[in-house]
Amino acid sequence: MNTKIKGSIVVILITFFAWYFLLKPSDYTIRFEAKTATGTIYQGVLDWAAAKTKSNTESYTTVEKRNYDFIKQELKKGDEHLVYTWTLTSVNDSTTKIVVDIKDENHSWYNKLTAPFVSTPFREKQIARVKDFKVGLDEHLKAFKVRIDGEGESTADYIAYISLTSVMQEKAQTMIANDAVITGYLFRNNIKIIGKPFIEVTNWDKDKEILQFNYCFPIPKDAKFVANPKVKFKTIPAVKGLKATYFGNFRTSDRAWFALLDYAEKQDIELDTKVVEYFLANPFNGGNELEWETKIIIPFAKK
Repeated sequence: MNTKIKGSIVVILITFFAWYFLLKPSDYTIRFEAKTATGTIYQGVLDWAAAKTKSNTESYTTVEKRNYDFIKQELKKGDEHLVYTWTLTSVNDSTTKIVVDIKDENHSWYNKLTAPFVSTPFREKQIARVKDFKVGLDEHLKAFKVRIDGEGESTADYIAYISLTSVMQEKAQTMIANDAVITGYLFRNNIKIIGKPFIEVTNWDKDKEILQFNYCFPIPKDAKFVANPKVKFKTIPAVKGLKATYFGNFRTSDRAWFALLDYAEKQDIELDTKVVEYFLANPFNGGNELEWETKIIIPFAKK
């Protein structure tokens, strides 16, 4: 081997080790796939970390996030100071690739030398933590189903509605808490409900995960409006968009929203954020939640 080749090899090795020990952001990486949309994983990671923190099992802080494909968290427990970076990539509308990069702020060099190559307490603990998340995720995925239906259209209706605001995770609870406000108004004023209830999202703040939406009931066009500080009447027009069918508890119907977002991205379709969601089952009747059907339409963005 001549001197020039040896020199090139030395440069390559020095460059590699400099990158590996000084620039590589993680000490250990775990990869896996899940049969669901990126948003479902994203929400699942945040919920899992919040549950761990609330139970005082571990304390996670989200230091950076990007909807719906990136979360960076810090874990501080005893002498542990770890950084977890979750990168979520949509393979298709029903599969997500998850990459978890893990860095130990106190023992990074040692872990880089050992964890990728041999079993260590650090490595086994990280595998156990991610496995704990995945077990919970797998159980959650059994509780609902999503079917992408393609292009669809909502219906034009004359409605009575109330305007509500909530975090995404509490959309259904907020509706239930206010159900008596609007149904009681309609009952007291002898106004017949002539269709299934639905919501019309008027603003979806993805960064703060806050929804502003109208909780709507179709009524006859000749219904007499009786003044009320919360209940309003209006005509809602039909809109075209991407449609999905969700089977499961209404609390997590946004899983279908996430599937539609992934589908739209793969198909290069631009969507608005004003989701329309029709509830075709009555949760007050109980029964098998996997038979509760919800139709979701996310309108095409206006050009």
